[in-house]
Amino acid sequence: MPQAPHAPHAVSRLRSARLARSSKPFLARGGPRGERCAGCRLIPSHCLCALRPVLPVRAGVCLIMADIEPLKPSNTGWLIADVVADTFAFGWARTEVDPALLALLADPQWQPYLVFPGEFVAEGRVVTALLPAGATDGTPAKRPLFVLLDATWPEARKMFRKSPYLDKLPVLSLQSEQLSRYRLRRSQRDAHFCTSEVGALCLELAGETHGAQTLEAYLDVFTNHYLRAKQQLPVDLEDAAHMRLRALLPGFEP
Repeated sequence: MPQAPHAPHAVSRLRSARLARSSKPFLARGGPRGERCAGCRLIPSHCLCALRPVLPVRAGVCLIMADIEPLKPSNTGWLIADVVADTFAFGWARTEVDPALLALLADPQWQPYLVFPGEFVAEGRVVTALLPAGATDGTPAKRPLFVLLDATWPEARKMFRKSPYLDKLPVLSLQSEQLSRYRLRRSQRDAHFCTSEVGALCLELAGETHGAQTLEAYLDVFTNHYLRAKQQLPVDLEDAAHMRLRALLPGFEP
């Protein structure tokens, strides 16, 4: 049964704002029609809200989202916002930028990293590890803020080229031999990760191993619920994916 929804997070609020600007309803391709849970975007019979992880994570995530990404039920930036309390979400436009995004990137509590493949970036901007976080003047150490371009690969490349306010940020190039296991919207290149997978890799790099593992497990469970809803099959709450996620949640007792 669907649960009472959590308070709307940044991606949920961006989705509501985007829907308010739409002149006609958004219809997701290939998915089930009808009512969807406001908390997880799934149909009520496959609601995921009761399994949403609530974890303390020091790192933050800033999602810069292509126009219709917040509307897609398969978007996995939503999952990051479920898990990481300090997740911020902004819509992208070529000709303007949200002042709140600029203020966030300039906030001294954060050290922003633009996450993007290093092969497309001038060598001097690329880092493969986090910069030293220690402060020498008595001020608190900066927290990592991972800036993710949440879009299809062609859209993300366009966003990277046409967002001059991002030009001064170090570009974090993730080094991983892991192949994407995401089954909802397959990239043409297997080495391309979905947004949630990128978020998990960033958390791991920041030393947030438990958060990274939980986000990975949450993605697996979300994918399971989404595909079984699409196939009109019931969810098995005792399968390996659900058991793995529950084992990572606080207070779990086998």
